[in-house]
Amino acid sequence: MTQILVRDVTLPVAAPEGQAIALAKKKIAPVLSASEIASASVYRKSVDARHPDDLRFVWSVLIESPASPDPALLAKHGAVVMEDSSFETVIGETPLSDRPVVVGFGPGGMFAALLLAENGYAPIVIERGADVEKRRAAVEKFYETKVLDPATNVQFGAGGAGTFSDGKLVTRINDPKCRYVLERFAGFGAPKEILTEAKPHVGTDRLLTVVAGIRDKIRSLGGEVLFETKMLSLKKSGGRVTGVVTDRGEIPAGAVILALGHSARDTAAELISSGFTLIPKPFSVGVRIEHLQADIDRAMYGSFAGKMAKYGLKHAEYTLSRREGEDCVYTFCMCPGGEVVAAASEEGGVVTNGMSRFARDGKNANAAVAVAVTSPDPVEFQRSLERAAFRMGGGDYRAPAQTVGDFLSGKHGTAPSRVQPTYMGGNVALCDLHALFPQKITSMLEKGLRDFDRRIKGFASPDAVLTAAETRTSSPLRMTREPGTLTAPGFENLYPCGEGAGYAGGITSAAVDGIACALALMKVFGQKK
Repeated sequence: MTQILVRDVTLPVAAPEGQAIALAKKKIAPVLSASEIASASVYRKSVDARHPDDLRFVWSVLIESPASPDPALLAKHGAVVMEDSSFETVIGETPLSDRPVVVGFGPGGMFAALLLAENGYAPIVIERGADVEKRRAAVEKFYETKVLDPATNVQFGAGGAGTFSDGKLVTRINDPKCRYVLERFAGFGAPKEILTEAKPHVGTDRLLTVVAGIRDKIRSLGGEVLFETKMLSLKKSGGRVTGVVTDRGEIPAGAVILALGHSARDTAAELISSGFTLIPKPFSVGVRIEHLQADIDRAMYGSFAGKMAKYGLKHAEYTLSRREGEDCVYTFCMCPGGEVVAAASEEGGVVTNGMSRFARDGKNANAAVAVAVTSPDPVEFQRSLERAAFRMGGGDYRAPAQTVGDFLSGKHGTAPSRVQPTYMGGNVALCDLHALFPQKITSMLEKGLRDFDRRIKGFASPDAVLTAAETRTSSPLRMTREPGTLTAPGFENLYPCGEGAGYAGGITSAAVDGIACALALMKVFGQKK
C-alpha cells in the first residue's frame, strides 16, 4: 500500500472530522479515484489562530492506496507520498569484545538502549541520577527544603531533563523516525493523541510512567539499567574505548554511546581534559515569562475562548521570534497551564525551566523568552549567570523576578498582582533583571516583549512576570563526530549522542539521534559472543 499524506485541509473548528477526510479525498480526486482509496484517517490536527474570531483546524489526512500515483502530480494537489517510519537494522560481522555501554538515560540514551536490547545486545545503561520514584522525591524535597541534591534533580535522573519540562515531543527535524518515536512513546503508555496532535506532549506526570516502562522493557530483554552511577572517565586503548570508569567501579565496554544530556558539565570537562574534542556552539539564555492562561486563550482564540470544550480546543500555545541582524530573541518551551520549575543542578546557582502536567490545568501559562548568544567559554558564561541569579535571589534558591511593566519602564520592586509567580510556590525575590544580564541581552528581551505584544495582545502586559535565569535551553558544547560512522574522531567504538553532544534539541530529536547511534553501532558490531 502507498501511504499518501494530504496536507493543509482547512475547515472551521466546528466542522467534524469526517468533513476533513471527505475534503482531503476531494483534493486528490484528480489523482486518485474513490475506488483507489483503501482507507483514510486523520494523521495530524493543528489550530490556525491567526484570526481569533475565525479559528480553523488544519488537518492532515493519511490515505492508503494500492495505486502508485506520480509524486509530482500529488504535490500539485497538496499531497505527498509518506516516507516509511520503519528502518532497516543491519548487524555487523565484528563481534563486540564486551557488552555495549550507554551513558545517560535521557531520551537519546533510552532509545539507543531500547533498540540495542531489542536486537539482542543486552546493553548496560548507567545514569548518574536516581530512578523515577526516588527522583520525584528528590525534586519535591528540593522545593520544600531548598536543599539541592546535585546528583538527582530536574536535570539528572531517569528520563533526563525533558521529564520535568512537560514532555513536549515537538521537533523541527524532518526525519521519518520521528513518527517511530511517537509510536513507541504511545506504546509505552503516552496518550494516543500524541499521534495526531501537531504539538504533541505527554506531560511530566505521564512521562514518568513511560520512562519506567522503557526501563523495564530493557531489563526484560537482558539489559541492565544502573541508576545513581556516575561516569568519571573513559578507558582508552589503541583507538578504542575499552571501559567506563564510574563511581561504583569500572565497567568493561565493547562500545560506548555517550548520551550525557546538556547539563553534565563536570563530565564534559573531564572529556576535554582527557583529549576529546568538544567545541563551543550557539545557545540561548533569558527568562521565563508568566501570564494567566485565560488571558492567552482570549488573546489567541477571541470569542472561542469561552467555548473551548465545545469545539475541542486545547489551551492556546504560541511560538514567537524576532531577528535583528545577527541577533535573535524567541519564545521556547511554552507550557500552557504549567509552572516555572527550579532546575538547578549545581549548588549555588538558580536555573529556571517550564513544566506542565498532561491536563495542563494550572492557572498560568509560561514560556522561555531567550536570546541567542555565543561565548568562547559557554559553560562558564551559563554558570556565572546562574550564580549571579542565586545571589540576587538572596542565596537560598529564590529566583530573581520582575514584572514586565517594571522591566520595560526601568523600574523594579512592583509586587506581582494578578499574575502570581509559580517558581517554588512563589518563592521569588523582586529584583532588577537588567542588573543580571549583559545589556545586549536585556535590550533584545525588551525588543522581543514589545514585538510579541503586537502579535499577541497583552503579551507585554505590565502584570506579567519574568523569572530568571533560563540558561539550559540547549547544550553549549558539541562533541565532534564523524558524519558517516557517527563515531568520535580517532575512536572506532565511541558514539557521541543526543542533546548533550550537540546533535539534538529536544526529546524527539534526541531520541531519533539515539536510534541513529544504535543503528550505526550495530552496523559495525555484532553481539558479544
